[in-house]
This record gives sequence, C-alpha cells and structure tokens, in this order.
Amino acid sequence: MNPVTVKVACSNCNLRELCMPMGLKADELDRIEEVVAVRRKVKRGGRLYSNGEKFSSLFAIRTGFFKTCITTEDGRNQVTGFQMAGEIIGLDGIVKEHHTCDAIALEDAEVCVMPFDRIEELSREVVSLQRHVHKIMSREIVREHGVMLLLGSMRAEERLAAFLLNLVQRLHARGFSQSELLLRMTREEIGSYLGLKLETVSRTFSKFVEDKIVEVKQRHVRILDTEALKLIVNNNQKSC
Repeated sequence: MNPVTVKVACSNCNLRELCMPMGLKADELDRIEEVVAVRRKVKRGGRLYSNGEKFSSLFAIRTGFFKTCITTEDGRNQVTGFQMAGEIIGLDGIVKEHHTCDAIALEDAEVCVMPFDRIEELSREVVSLQRHVHKIMSREIVREHGVMLLLGSMRAEERLAAFLLNLVQRLHARGFSQSELLLRMTREEIGSYLGLKLETVSRTFSKFVEDKIVEVKQRHVRILDTEALKLIVNNNQKSC
C-alpha cells in the first residue's frame, strides 16, 4: 500500500468535473496538479487510513469503492458510508487532526493524495478551489443529515429504496446506467449502514423482487420501476 509517485494529470482525468472546481484557468490547474503529485493503490480489504491515525491528506478516489466504518463501544462494526470514484474521502480527520473512522477498500482502488496543508494554502489564492472544498464539506453535512433521517424515521422498505436510488444516482453521474448496478458491498454491510438486520435486508430485497420493482442476481441489481422506489420514499417524506 506504499504511495507511488506518478505525474498526475488532472486535466486529462475523466473524473475532473466531479472532484475539481469548474472553470479553472490553465495556470491554476497546473498549480493543483503540483499539489496532487501522489497516487496510492489500495488492495481490496486494505485500509486507506485507520481510526486514530494522524490526519494529513484528503483523498480523491480515482478508481474503486470504499466503505467507512467505526467500532462501537460494544465491539460492533458500524458502517458509516460508502464512497466511489470521483468523491473525496478523509474529511472526518479535519476537526481533531486525526481520523475518526476506518476507510476500507471494497475492491482494488486507487486514490489521488491531496496534502491538506497544501490544499489550504492554495485555496487562499484560488478562490474557486476554496469554494469547492466548502461545497464538499457541505455535501458531507447534508449526507449525514440524510443518514439520520434514514435511521430515525424510515421503515425498512423506505431505507432500502432511498439507498438504491441514491446509489444509482451517484453512479449515473459517473456515466453508468440509470437502472443497473453492481453492489460492491455485502447485504450485511448495507444492513449495518441502514440500521437493519441482515435478514431484514434480504427480506426487503425479496419483496422488491416480488413486486417487480427490481431484479436481483447475487450482487447485480436491475431497477425495473424507478417511480415505485421514489413513491416508497416520498410517502415517508409526506408523512413527516
């Protein structure tokens, strides 16, 4: 898992619009490329960082899929999020200057390492970068609120429907299908994230299949009726 120093060409990256601010001038892009000079490969099951580790960098996921998780006081492993290519990971370390969760690769992955002190320094000079960093932090806060809503007021069907819709929306922004997805996480990990038991996740998937809302073949999921999933979620929000 040692970092490999390579020449990172952000200007040629097909994920640039997802993890970099829009409308950068050529010289500004050159300066950012000087900061993002290291890529790191993480094998499936490997840790990008661990709870308690000193915080020094943010990471832009170039390829692969991650989960973040914490160990609760009673020893349970609680999944707190799933992150994919084009997203920034590591924000949990900013406040206390050490990471507060583990980041584990769900498949072989590669990240661009962005030293935070250099990002902060450059943000003071490149206004659009500063705005983009704030936008990423704001998105994380909104995501946290969304998870709280999931765990606080939604039934199992509503939680799983919201999860699938969110996942396919994020994948579609990266050029993937609007209706088909490969789940990189296990049903147990989905249950941990959604606050559901494994049996409940499996039972809910089965109900969606029976209702002809989705087709499921192991980890391959095909959404047959997007509107039905949206209706399940919207009915909850109308009742709040």
